Amino acid sequence: MSGIPFLIVFILAIVVMIVMISKFNIHPFLAILLVSLVLGILGGIPFADITNDDGTVTQGIANIIGAGFSSTFSSIGIVIIFGAMIGTFLEATGAALKLADMVVKVVGPSHPELAIELMGFVVSIPVFCDSGFVVLNPIRKALVKRTNASSVSMTVCMAAGLYCAHVFIPPTPGPIAAANTLGVGNHILLVMGLGALVSIPAMAGAYFYAKYIGKKEKSADEISNDEIVQTYEELVASYGQLPSGFMSWAPILIPILLMALSNVASILGWTGALSVTCKFLGTPIVALAVGVVFGIIVLANAGMMNKLYELTNDTLKTVGPILFVTAAGSVLGKVISATSLVAFITEHANVLQSIGIFFPFLLAAILKTSQGSSTVAITTTAGIMAPLMEVLGYNTPVLAVLCVMAIGAGAMTVSHANDSYFWVVTNFGEMTPEQGYKTQTAATLVEGICSIVFIFVLTLFLH
Repeated sequence: MSGIPFLIVFILAIVVMIVMISKFNIHPFLAILLVSLVLGILGGIPFADITNDDGTVTQGIANIIGAGFSSTFSSIGIVIIFGAMIGTFLEATGAALKLADMVVKVVGPSHPELAIELMGFVVSIPVFCDSGFVVLNPIRKALVKRTNASSVSMTVCMAAGLYCAHVFIPPTPGPIAAANTLGVGNHILLVMGLGALVSIPAMAGAYFYAKYIGKKEKSADEISNDEIVQTYEELVASYGQLPSGFMSWAPILIPILLMALSNVASILGWTGALSVTCKFLGTPIVALAVGVVFGIIVLANAGMMNKLYELTNDTLKTVGPILFVTAAGSVLGKVISATSLVAFITEHANVLQSIGIFFPFLLAAILKTSQGSSTVAITTTAGIMAPLMEVLGYNTPVLAVLCVMAIGAGAMTVSHANDSYFWVVTNFGEMTPEQGYKTQTAATLVEGICSIVFIFVLTLFLH
């Protein structure tokens, strides 16, 4: 099956998957794998590997599912585990509370949602949003305790801030690849500047939506009104002596700086031993491993080394289900990519060309929603747009960068069950999948719409 019939089947399959998870309480892992299998078969993927006449091999459905599942563990699996371990150590020693106290002193206790959103935005510039969310989650939870803010609002704001930088700001792979593809790779500062500008309405929209939805939904970790709530002072006293500000920041900040330094080395074209060292230390797995080492030092300084095994074991138990559901989401994306759906959308892209700057936005949004990866949506859309830039009139650096921004806005619209980030936000935010659709999915829709409207306005004045 291909073409419009398969497009209709795909839409129905996504609806069925959402209903299975939210209404019939089928575990997301099983629901996603079942939908992936059915879509793969209906999309024409063979049951077994086929050797073509030219010697190439067309993978069968079983191998594609296996490849999709394993890709999560080879890409972000260890990153999520290390990030969660850092979070566990920060929570156990009271370092997360120390960080929360420092943030509150800077922005004031009345704006914790804004604080965590801005923190997420800054952190996600050098770090993937998945990793950033895991690393910052202890601070979010501590801020919730510190300020009595809505846990759901804080989750949505942090996820939104991380997501903006992920799709708009180099040196994250998506926007920098799109800039190179569209011929403005040597205008990185312009891309970063407009990316930061476009992020403002996106984060503003997400902020107000987060405040709204936080009054409607409660996550599992929120404290009910009839429970006895410890004061902040009592909470601090229960930890004894809190770690210093530097040691509290070190497990988070040092991995971020190492990853940022690796990107700087690539952008500036450093060579030799310095480049190799920077790129090695800046690899997410290595950088977060360094963060784990600093987390263990914090643990040792707190006299809690006897709890290292227990805390590590508890972390693995918590992260396991998250990894498996995330891997299932990767399977769905892999299966969709192996069918004719993406090729069909690409072949009929001319239908959307008459709508100007909304064309790359809608194309990226369709690709994002269909296969789950923002980076894939950005790079694929940029490849489609490259030969059309002159035809559409995007023939100046500013207009070309605005096209990059429109692609980024589409690539955040929307995050749902086939996106690993959806499951990271939903699980670490202690929400059900149904709540995930009301929070993460809806918030990314708000972000995307706010962004593209602002980008359209910019095209009226910038050329």
